[in-house]
Amino acid sequence: MQDMLVRLYDLPQVHNEVLALEKKGITIRRPLAPEKTLLTKWAKNHFSALWADEVDVAFSRNPVSCLIAIQNQEIIGFACYETTSKNYFGPTGVLPTHRGLGLGKILLIESLRLMKESGYAYAIIGGVGPAEFYKKAVDAVLIEGSDPGIYKGLLKEKK
Repeated sequence: MQDMLVRLYDLPQVHNEVLALEKKGITIRRPLAPEKTLLTKWAKNHFSALWADEVDVAFSRNPVSCLIAIQNQEIIGFACYETTSKNYFGPTGVLPTHRGLGLGKILLIESLRLMKESGYAYAIIGGVGPAEFYKKAVDAVLIEGSDPGIYKGLLKEKK
């Protein structure tokens, strides 16, 4: 899977979309330190141990380099940045039951906005699956020669 590059100085506004989600009882915020174990377990159960490890790293940053989407006191989505490498976005995921609400796009853009506030002009979206989603959401472009990129030789659990 290739990486993608996105211009952080040209991000779309999502204020109205965030307000619409809030009307549905969905909140997007940074997780608090006491939520680390809960979010890490959630990421492992719903996505993968590799992603749970990246969530764990997000909590070593100050402020935490992760956002969560919550509805009815339940996690329904998350997005991390600067976990595997500096200036990298990902991983990110939304529960299948909550896809199609724009959560993934909002988690992406809000994370990228926080990266911009950290001083970056560009960001890398690491090892993308849905390239068309990122192209449409933030006009990201594929980086030639980036597969497997920093993930080359990544150890994986044998089954």
